[in-house]
Amino acid sequence: MSLNTFGHLFRVTTWGESHGPALGATVDGCPPGVPIEAEALQVWLDKRKPGTSKFTTQRREADAVEILSGVFEGQSTGTPIQLMIRNTDQRSKDYGDIAEKFRPGHADITYWQKYGIRDYRGGGRSSARETAARVAAGGVARAALATLVPDLKVTGYMVQMGPHRIDRARFDWDQIAQNPFWVPDAQAAEDWAAYLDGLRKAGESVGAVIELTASGLPAGLGAPVYGKLDTDLAAAMMSINAVKGVEIGEGMEAAALTGSANADEIFMGPNGPEYSSNHAGGILGGISTGQDVVLRFSVKPTSSILTTRRTITRDGEETEIITKGRHDPCVGIRAVPVGEAMMACVLLDHLLLHRGQNGEGLRGRIGT
Repeated sequence: MSLNTFGHLFRVTTWGESHGPALGATVDGCPPGVPIEAEALQVWLDKRKPGTSKFTTQRREADAVEILSGVFEGQSTGTPIQLMIRNTDQRSKDYGDIAEKFRPGHADITYWQKYGIRDYRGGGRSSARETAARVAAGGVARAALATLVPDLKVTGYMVQMGPHRIDRARFDWDQIAQNPFWVPDAQAAEDWAAYLDGLRKAGESVGAVIELTASGLPAGLGAPVYGKLDTDLAAAMMSINAVKGVEIGEGMEAAALTGSANADEIFMGPNGPEYSSNHAGGILGGISTGQDVVLRFSVKPTSSILTTRRTITRDGEETEIITKGRHDPCVGIRAVPVGEAMMACVLLDHLLLHRGQNGEGLRGRIGT
């Protein structure tokens, strides 16, 4: 299997399977001298790890990250950083029934059609377990960003579960870390708990929409045409397991606006350009404006469910399937820290690209 690497200057290669002995990431291109400790990376992995509440898979994994190379005396050396996370709670026997069957809505069938072989134990590389490696790599990216752009902050939160959306009038940043859904709306968190608990007990699952905001990002990141910041952000989000759609700023809703309503008016502020609104999501022509970068991605319902579904076997025989094992009733919950990690990796990559071409700071200054 090829194409397991993403990034231009800050490059991440993930490896490993859901039920193998370990998985991890090789991070190349991290600048030297960045403070990196396993304990600091672990903070982000703990946000993603399974078994944190009854609303996530009950697979018990510590997701303890080990740094094998590229860090000396607590600082990056500029050489490849090898990260490893051992699997300790696999139950491969739970997947014996699907060895010959394809789960509807899952990558089982396409992996088989492409390769003629697949690791049916948890889905192998198609499992959301692979995203633990991304979160570890994202921790490295965050550490580098904290050194290069101290004011930059990447925050993810859920804005929709199934048909239920948050009330933007109740948006509260402080609520995000106070509930198991990373939702900035206390009332929504309470309502969603009852809703998802009912689905969980019924052996069902549901999708979600996650929003990401990057504040404190400098203007000028990204390049016209093929190196657009939003192009790489969208590709990064679409590479996450179960993601089916990405939008930036107004996204699809921009199609319903007039030009005068959609265009963010520009004013001169004391520290440079200011905007009347942020319909563009902080990116114009593929280049950051200095406003918050705002994007959303949708995650489909978990395909492994306890509800009987019709399918076929590898021999082409029609049959039925019920997926046993431990699965997320809403995989969108644990997709929040994954989305944050991918955004951090892309932003660092574009910051390094910008510095490589233009040096530090902006060339096109506005005002005096």
